[in-house]
Amino acid sequence: SMSYVKPYRSNRLGNWYEDQRLYEDAKKEYLEKKERGELAGQKVDFLKQHILRPVNLTVTNDGRLHFGDVVMLVNMGGENRESSAVSINTDINGLTKSPSPGIQAPCGISAGRAIQACTRTAFIITSVDGSPEGSTLHFEQSFALKTTSGFARGLYLSSDLQTFHKSAKKSFLQEVNLEDGGCFLSWWKIVHFDPQERLEYEGHPVPANVKVLIIHCKTNQALAVLGDKVLWTTYGKEYEVTAHTFLDSHKAEQDNNHWILCTADPSGNGLVLFNHLQSAADKEEKKIYKHSSTD
Repeated sequence: SMSYVKPYRSNRLGNWYEDQRLYEDAKKEYLEKKERGELAGQKVDFLKQHILRPVNLTVTNDGRLHFGDVVMLVNMGGENRESSAVSINTDINGLTKSPSPGIQAPCGISAGRAIQACTRTAFIITSVDGSPEGSTLHFEQSFALKTTSGFARGLYLSSDLQTFHKSAKKSFLQEVNLEDGGCFLSWWKIVHFDPQERLEYEGHPVPANVKVLIIHCKTNQALAVLGDKVLWTTYGKEYEVTAHTFLDSHKAEQDNNHWILCTADPSGNGLVLFNHLQSAADKEEKKIYKHSSTD
């Protein structure tokens, strides 16, 4: 029976050497990848480090929006969704190294619930009709929305009629993404959120930090966030963004079509929008507190 045990043992030893060799190879490959920054975890860290880098939004001195302003596109939320901001939605496979690290076009977008001014959420109001930098944006005037240059590559928020092959992933509505180079597909216009007031406001300056509609010029569909279409992204649970006008029974657009083009607070802390909301909430709280303390 000795003769039976021996090959069995040497076989096990053979397996042990083989396992050891595979382990050493894998370890070597891992360390080489690590050195080159090519591990998935490292790539995610690298992506986040660049795309979540803070960006200074424009401080508007006259309360209006202008060509060249850097803003965030914020939806205040609704029945089935939290407030969110239009965000670049790229993962580690959507990056390019040349000529320098950055996102690749075409690139997806989503509505992220982390409302922080950073490379991921900053858009530049860009002239398409020869309006000079610094001049006021008016209601119904065509313009483009461009990501910042550098890592975000200065891509244009674009859309086109949906086809069987090209539509938003979850809702199958009209896709909105980021494209290289501006053309008519990347023209948008701001209209007043109240249909009754729309005509009166046409041609007037657009104020910053108020609720408006962002309409796609070619297809006449309004930018929308879909609270019931959830995307699981590198950045967490987010909402799908599409170009689709949602009308209520009064033929007015619903709140998932309402956007605020946010600017920075001149006082230097945070966003005008949220500081105003906060102070309103504080006042409300003080009022409640006052009433309850006098009861």
